[in-house]
Amino acid sequence: MQTNKLSDRTSRILAALVREHIETGQPIGSMTLTRRGGFGLSSATIRNVLAQLEEQGYLTQPHTSAGRIPTDLGYRCYVDMLLTMRRMGRGDSALEAQLRQQAGTTALMDDILAQVSHLLSRNARQLGFALAPENQAAAFHRIDFVPLANTAVLVIVVARGGHVTHKVIDIKERLDGDALQQAANYLNSEFAGLTLSEVRAAVLERLRQEQSLYDLLLSRALRLAQSTFEGLPAETPLFIEGTSLLLDQAAEGGGGPRLATLQGLLKLVEEKHRLVRLLNEYLSSEGLTVVIGAEHQAPDLRDFALVTSTYFDGRRVGRLGIIGPTRMPYRRAIAIVDSVARAVSRVLRDSGWDESEAASRC
Repeated sequence: MQTNKLSDRTSRILAALVREHIETGQPIGSMTLTRRGGFGLSSATIRNVLAQLEEQGYLTQPHTSAGRIPTDLGYRCYVDMLLTMRRMGRGDSALEAQLRQQAGTTALMDDILAQVSHLLSRNARQLGFALAPENQAAAFHRIDFVPLANTAVLVIVVARGGHVTHKVIDIKERLDGDALQQAANYLNSEFAGLTLSEVRAAVLERLRQEQSLYDLLLSRALRLAQSTFEGLPAETPLFIEGTSLLLDQAAEGGGGPRLATLQGLLKLVEEKHRLVRLLNEYLSSEGLTVVIGAEHQAPDLRDFALVTSTYFDGRRVGRLGIIGPTRMPYRRAIAIVDSVARAVSRVLRDSGWDESEAASRC
């Protein structure tokens, strides 16, 4: 969404109107800006500026007798001003302390990212999300099989960097712990260091070879691996929290999202793979990104704004952020997302999330 170059005075008036609208949820008129804007301009002068901004597509007037509200273009211009003036801060020490406490009690990156989505949602009062680094690029570290009741087996797959996946499979035969351990030892020695996608492909290729080349142990191990990796989700893990907050805002009214508008977003949340794909497709740049309304490729998101940033775990890049109505307190949202991203990066790097530590703590 391309904005035109506005004069300094016009930009300040637009920013003041956007701030007032975000705070009140109401159309803003020239009298309000005259009283509260501190511009030293007459109401007539401000009214003329607002009319020009409306002609240029930055504002719209819901009713002829009402004030004006920002369009997506108006929000974009305001956000660009915020990003230009943004100061790079170290972040919120209390928030970072919470993350460090969580990192000290768990070996799972998933638990850290679940905490991140909770903190984002709670602090921003929006939908918070944390997207793990690309799962298929993660190197396979270890697999463990735990016998359960009858022929069920709990499979634990550990990828380097601390990502752990659990799955229960039915192997159609009873195996004791020793047999399962032998199978795990073989798979770990053969495939450690490959990506999860490569392990899946290698297992299928070996199974296609002459069955007579394998003894019972190898055949059993490969079939266990096949059952495991066939069902592992291909998409990157996504953690989301805060749908109830948006629903409450919609129920209360007052300029929040409408329930009908929320339906598309909630459907995306339910179908996480779609949201993951969208985030990976058009939010590939590193650093802070803000996407507003019509800038979204997905129609279900065009009534919403997305504030997102990348984090770095020492080797790979993940993404976190918030989703909320276009009438979002952008200054606060940008500060929160930027602060959390920096804190997550420091916590993951300082906690030593390498394969040796993850393996010893899992």
